[in-house]
Amino acid sequence: RQRWRADGRALRKLPVHVGLVVTEEEPSYADMASLVVWCMAVGISYVSVYDHNGIFKRNNSRLMDEILKQQQELLGLDCSKYTVEFANQDKTGPVLNCQSTLKVLSPEDGKADIVKAAQNFCQLVAQQQRTHSDLDVNMLDNLLSSTNGFPDPDLVLKFGPVDSTLGFLPWHIRLTEIISLPSHLNISYEDFFSALHHYAACEQRWGK
Repeated sequence: RQRWRADGRALRKLPVHVGLVVTEEEPSYADMASLVVWCMAVGISYVSVYDHNGIFKRNNSRLMDEILKQQQELLGLDCSKYTVEFANQDKTGPVLNCQSTLKVLSPEDGKADIVKAAQNFCQLVAQQQRTHSDLDVNMLDNLLSSTNGFPDPDLVLKFGPVDSTLGFLPWHIRLTEIISLPSHLNISYEDFFSALHHYAACEQRWGK
């Protein structure tokens, strides 16, 4: 545990929000749980898990069980400091003094959420609670329910051979650094930390 904390502090910059995007057809609950727990251990505050088939979200209790198991095995008593929250669902576990929060997302939390936000805004205009000129970036951010309370991802780790994020939060990743890894299956901590090190060394020009 001390090594992981030291690794996080040693990086020149640590992402606040990491997206873990699986493009492979057979997701591994154990390997994804390892990635989530490593994110927590190095000090990343927000983690999003996504697969384009929505398997993790449909089976979130199975993923949660695996995360809790690995929290206890890898973090010991420190597991009491962490919490898991599933998008559009009630929080599970204690939320006070938590260091990391997880959301499990599916395609319905991407483009479909944008459509729903647009419909909600149009309804507000029709009810004369808003005018069309009120719509801006901040307003749309507030209307998006799937990422409410989450900052935009600083880093996306994409796993698998597909050269696409397959609908992962299209509104939120315009400035996100995306690093591709061959697979999340049997991934090692060294591979994970190497990706964080690569991110820390990147110079982000913000479109300039």
